[in-house]
Amino acid sequence: MSAVPRFVEARIADAGDEIAVVLLGAGVVGGAFLRLLPSLRAGIRLAGVANSSRQVADADGLIAEAAPALLSQATAGRDDEVLLAALDESGAARRVVVDATASAATATRHAEWLARGYAVVTANKIAAADSSLAWSALRRECARGGAYGDAATVGAGLPVLATLRRLHACGDALVALEGVFSGSLSWLFNQYDGTRLFSSLLREARAWGYTEPDPRADLCGADVARKLVILARAAGHAIDVDDVAVESLVPASLGEVDVETFLARAGELDTAIAERHAAAVAQGYRLRHLATFDANGRAHVGLVAVGADHPAARLAGTDNLFALTTERYRARPLVIQGPGAGADVTAQALLGDLLALKPARFPA
Repeated sequence: MSAVPRFVEARIADAGDEIAVVLLGAGVVGGAFLRLLPSLRAGIRLAGVANSSRQVADADGLIAEAAPALLSQATAGRDDEVLLAALDESGAARRVVVDATASAATATRHAEWLARGYAVVTANKIAAADSSLAWSALRRECARGGAYGDAATVGAGLPVLATLRRLHACGDALVALEGVFSGSLSWLFNQYDGTRLFSSLLREARAWGYTEPDPRADLCGADVARKLVILARAAGHAIDVDDVAVESLVPASLGEVDVETFLARAGELDTAIAERHAAAVAQGYRLRHLATFDANGRAHVGLVAVGADHPAARLAGTDNLFALTTERYRARPLVIQGPGAGADVTAQALLGDLLALKPARFPA
């Protein structure tokens, strides 16, 4: 029997089944979620919204368009139990916590919320990439009937997780996984050709919103490593983040400074990147930021020089790429490619998981 938990399947819920939702995180992705929510025809009641310091809750429902303003005017203070109480008081058949944060503290509560009968839909990677012990607790609650939607954690909703789980469920074994898992790093190395300083491109990517506010969160490779762990686990492999060899692009001298200082000194990245680029070009290769995993458990995240015929060499913009080599896709890998960054596509993945929830997963 598969060790992979029973995650949310892609089945549209009956329009008559109301869903009550509390949204944790009202930043870039959470804000996009609120903008897109009114476009749904299915009955979804917004019972609460919270950021790191404030919250608003109403069991009768909030107007999504007005929620950001209400949140900004709310009295400072956060209490998840108040938000969960609003879900319970809503009377909706399905009660859902939507985690659009990057908070480790919030991620640690996912298994608890499932155990208490709430569904969890998340863009937060930390829970699904947590230690094996924490992962086992999450998987156990899914096996008991908890509904957990995580399409937004990898590839901004591209169907890579669902594909891996279906292949695994059908008995197809993953032989190797390779790809570009970061929209920001994809853009940076698709653009970089040695004619502009890497630091200049980095500042531009940040201005466009492609990177995190602190670009080191992208450059250190930790986020890509989490995605690699999530994907490997979806294919049935037991792996932890500590098992991934991660190459950070952030010099040690810039690791502990504040964001403003890092941006002012970002030119310290230029020489190393230029040298790597020149060495790759001399061999007819191109630099790409790749994540790789094989069936023996070897996992790596970092810069790789690839030939012109490599799928990653032909990427554009912020595209992600996932090349899945399995026992049945051995001659040619199954390739999934598309936009891997953007608030709207990530929020859409959250909405898709909401619509896919099964009423039977909730107690009467």
